[in-house]
Amino acid sequence: MKVTTLLFLALASLASAADKPLLAIPGEVIYESKLDTAPAAPWKAAKGQWELKDGVMRGSELEADKHGAVTRLPNKLNDFIIEYEFKFEGARTTSLSINAVKDHMARINITPKSVTIQKDDNDHEGPDKSVIFARFPAELTAGTWHKVRLEMVGDTMLGKVGDLTAWGSDALFKTDKMSPGFTVSGQSVDFRNLTIRAATLSPEWETVKATLPKPGEKVAPAATPKGKGKGKGKKGEAKKKKAE
Repeated sequence: MKVTTLLFLALASLASAADKPLLAIPGEVIYESKLDTAPAAPWKAAKGQWELKDGVMRGSELEADKHGAVTRLPNKLNDFIIEYEFKFEGARTTSLSINAVKDHMARINITPKSVTIQKDDNDHEGPDKSVIFARFPAELTAGTWHKVRLEMVGDTMLGKVGDLTAWGSDALFKTDKMSPGFTVSGQSVDFRNLTIRAATLSPEWETVKATLPKPGEKVAPAATPKGKGKGKGKKGEAKKKKAE
């Protein structure tokens, strides 16, 4: 009996350590879904096909759209933590995207071979440019679930995919965060277990930050994955378009 109790406490301790606060401390739940029903309101699909497949939400690019698949929630956010799981089912890329009041703000962009945490280009025609805080090489196997976490508090964002973690800051992040959503380039990506929580700054952030790469310190060359997706959306087209 004592052995069982000790084992339970050890496992609980490991789980707690895995979910310990990084940039932010989680607060009340804003939105939560296992994504195990057919996509419907409040989700709004701007592009692509979004459907229930094998008990989870699947996003696929449609060739006729000439643009990656996009679906978003209408939420206006302040400081927050988003967590979910995804798995590649043939797509070239997927991202968790956050908009500003006008245009894009930030994203975690993921391919089977890389994870990129970045501030997005917010004006496209003006002086503003995207800033890559980190790009990690990765081996994200198709058909395997991977966990994503995005934290935004004040002027700072932190992205985490599996054990790959990076952060960066920009004044744009102090403005309202809008319409969190998923994108998919190619066919297809599955999503499940989405939670959005309000957040406050962790008092341990400075200590945690010292253990992470500095913005721009870990920027691997962009990989060109050999995707199985059939969609033919133009590369970079998402950067040229207004936020959807």
